[in-house]
Amino acid sequence: MSRVCELTGKAPMVGNNVSHAQNKTKRRFLPNLCNVTLLSDRLGRSFKFRITAHALRSVDHIGGLDAFLMKARDEKLSDRARKIKRDIEAAA
Repeated sequence: MSRVCELTGKAPMVGNNVSHAQNKTKRRFLPNLCNVTLLSDRLGRSFKFRITAHALRSVDHIGGLDAFLMKARDEKLSDRARKIKRDIEAAA
């Protein structure tokens, strides 16, 4: 299972640990992924996603899963999220 957000496409980043003596060693910054169940109002069913905490806050702020998917660009969405977006557009 990859460490990528299904709604925003956020993936691990690479950087350095820097000690007080300025020694640099490679490290990874992993996204804060959460397993959540989001409800689609138009389709009347729920979907399980693995998304970041930031994406979860964005979904709440924009007004739910349907509104978030309609606003999101297809390049950032996972294949499964893109299919759900198409289903929501067809139901409208």
